[in-house]
Amino acid sequence: MNKCNVEFKGFLLSLKENIDMVRSELSSEEKFFEKAVVTERFVKKYKMWMIGSVVAIIVLVGANIVYDAQDQERIVQANSALRTLEKDNTNEEALRKLKENSQELYNVWRYAQAIAQKDSQTLQELKKSKTLVVKDLAEYESAKSVEALDSYAKKQGAIYKDLALIQSAVLLLQENKVEKAHQKLASVSQDSSFAQLAKILSHYGVK
Repeated sequence: MNKCNVEFKGFLLSLKENIDMVRSELSSEEKFFEKAVVTERFVKKYKMWMIGSVVAIIVLVGANIVYDAQDQERIVQANSALRTLEKDNTNEEALRKLKENSQELYNVWRYAQAIAQKDSQTLQELKKSKTLVVKDLAEYESAKSVEALDSYAKKQGAIYKDLALIQSAVLLLQENKVEKAHQKLASVSQDSSFAQLAKILSHYGVK
């Protein structure tokens, strides 16, 4: 946990330094699109850190659920399969055993692999998952357009609502739809980790 905290603080420091750099170097209206592109890179970098953290949490929670189950043999089989897959993610037999013994952990594993391999087809399939957190993450990761991101952000309980709003705003800024982008940014929660980034972006395109 301490290591995660250190890495997270280091990441936030790095993000702040990058944002300061953007604010100081990209000041003219002519570099508007360059600002949007750089910001999009920040969002993608931050997004992957968050996804990795959430996946780790899901695995831990899923493991606890499995450990609390009554069927001890199923527990042993699921954990054994997961350990095997961590060493060899191509092991089909281990994947089959994981699916048979823990559908939740199986869905988490598929999601993690789909993210790592940029497997859009699997992400589409996981949008129908009965594992609600995996379903939500798959829906977010599959959203590539302004319309799709807005639709996800409007969903009740969306895990990455604020991040989706910022990504939607970035796309609108790149299309020079400044007013609409500012409307999205204004919807970002003030308590969100992305509130400061939304505030910085809201100045783009202002004359």
